[in-house]
Amino acid sequence: MARSGYGKRSVPNQGPRTARTFAHLAPREASVAAHIDRLPDGAAMDIKTLAKEIAAYGQQAVASALKAISAAGHLRRVRERLDGDRTQWVQRTYFSRTPRSDAWWGQFLSGDSPAEASAVPPPPVHPPERTAAYTALAGLGRTDPRMTLSATECAALEPLAAEWIARGVPVPHLVQVLTDRLPGTVHAPGAFTRKRLTDKMPPEPEREPVRIRIMECTGCRIPGHPEALPGGLCRTCRRDDGRPSPTVPNGADVRAHVAQLRALARSGTGASS
Repeated sequence: MARSGYGKRSVPNQGPRTARTFAHLAPREASVAAHIDRLPDGAAMDIKTLAKEIAAYGQQAVASALKAISAAGHLRRVRERLDGDRTQWVQRTYFSRTPRSDAWWGQFLSGDSPAEASAVPPPPVHPPERTAAYTALAGLGRTDPRMTLSATECAALEPLAAEWIARGVPVPHLVQVLTDRLPGTVHAPGAFTRKRLTDKMPPEPEREPVRIRIMECTGCRIPGHPEALPGGLCRTCRRDDGRPSPTVPNGADVRAHVAQLRALARSGTGASS
């Protein structure tokens, strides 16, 4: 049975760490790979631990990133027997700052000395998935060539555009706002777009207050507003609460009773009683 932990092990003959070391990876994968690269050997490499250490991503994102990092040639997870022990296994994660081919990893894990990694070309670059905000910005140039933005400008402006969409603005309307009534010459489309996104930002939609308590009738549990449940009881339960209902005499009974009192008064019975 293998022990858990996936402790990190660095492979030999790695290239130097530079600002472009993981530039061929998507931003999320590059961020996770850079974090792993800085970890010391023996550090825990399980998904739960990495997700706690990397504030930007949760466990599912880290798991997906590790798969992509592995496919790019930077990482392999293996089970190894402890030295001199035929029954005890441990799980380890071998990491290479320099991307390696499957053949290189095969030789390394079999105990052979593989060729230097410099002969291994880096994996192809796969662009990250584009959000609706990024796609809208990238497509401005198709609506008006003066508003063509670079990939760097789209990435920088993406959070602002995403906020528009989050506030309920449809993508076509966003594009219309950014390309409508342009000046004759747009010298800096990136700066122009940022100003429009900032100055014309729609207000946040009004949100109904979240009710954290709803009153119920103490008797039958039917919900209702407090003013509809005086005493905590609905109308039906107030009638059926066991207390006697007051009786109101009708008009005929009142007249009969008055006539009886008058007759007693005339006979003098009422005075003597």
